[in-house]
Amino acid sequence: MILIISGTNRPNSITLQVARLYQQLLIAKGQTAEILDLQDLPLDFASPTLYKSELYSQGFLELRQRVAGVQKMVFIVPEYNCSYPGVLKAFIDGLEYPQALRYKKGALVGLSTGSQGGNIALSHLTDVLNYCGLHVLAQKPRFPYIHKHLQDGQFTNTLYLQLLEEQITEFLQF
Repeated sequence: MILIISGTNRPNSITLQVARLYQQLLIAKGQTAEILDLQDLPLDFASPTLYKSELYSQGFLELRQRVAGVQKMVFIVPEYNCSYPGVLKAFIDGLEYPQALRYKKGALVGLSTGSQGGNIALSHLTDVLNYCGLHVLAQKPRFPYIHKHLQDGQFTNTLYLQLLEEQITEFLQF
């Protein structure tokens, strides 16, 4: 099973739409894929309880379990202020270190409404994930001006779809 992490807790996000599209593409290739939507994080998860595992809410423990139970994960990463969302960093910080990510495999997809497609965001996140021991696939598609190339949860730009399909092919062999 492949876990797809929608890297923001923003309601009605383009990120979640791309995560659903990625899931559809994986299922079409015969893969089991689930989405972990950061909107499902408990409202208090980033309080000081984040640093005291005995105070974790049941909801947060369940999300941590989902990550612990997979060997491959895909991060759909929007660019926020020239990096990735703080909620994604807080979520990663709340995972069991180092067991949650060590020796597992990950793929990254960058999104932005600007011209860089989340390039710097993916670089920042790659550094963090490598530190945590996650092996990150080198192929990281980036989708600039995503808001102009996504309609009804589908890409209108055929190159974007091609890049996702190429990454999925590589990731399944990774």
